[in-house]
Amino acid sequence: MSNENHLDLNHVQQCFQRSLKEEDDVIIEAYIDGYNELVKFLNLIGSVFSFVSSDVRSKIKVMEKHREGENAIHYDSFKKMMKYEKDSSLCEKNDFVSGSRTMLRLHRGLDFIRLFLKRLSESEENMNTCTTCQGSYNETAQIFGSDDSLTAALQTLPQTLSYTDEVYRRVEQLYTDFEFHELP
Repeated sequence: MSNENHLDLNHVQQCFQRSLKEEDDVIIEAYIDGYNELVKFLNLIGSVFSFVSSDVRSKIKVMEKHREGENAIHYDSFKKMMKYEKDSSLCEKNDFVSGSRTMLRLHRGLDFIRLFLKRLSESEENMNTCTTCQGSYNETAQIFGSDDSLTAALQTLPQTLSYTDEVYRRVEQLYTDFEFHELP
């Protein structure tokens, strides 16, 4: 588990790598661990994103209840969860808090975060934003005291994004396969 005050993209990479199951599934626990680390990034860049953190926490609590409840066996991976909830028609019940619906909200948020990070790392006409960000950090770190965690995080961003993209692709495909994109 990483430190609450530092973004650890290596931890994100390890979690998302660990979440990949077989050729087409994603393990929920590892997905949530990686997602929690990415939310730290949003918290670190400003209060405009602070609403995300509380929303994510509430959704994770829903998933923890499912994963600890009497039907926990069905909430190990996205594919198992979706199959169980579809076969049982649970998403259609008004008195049931669907794990598939809950994770769909997190999945949509992951799309925003990964695109934001991707754009942060892309170069613009001979200017690499990550390099610029790292250079700015290095200059200000001398004033406020050095911490090499951001430098290390920025260096792992491209590889982290490849795992984030793969996780996103798999979950997106599962929502398509189970026709769950339109869950209310």
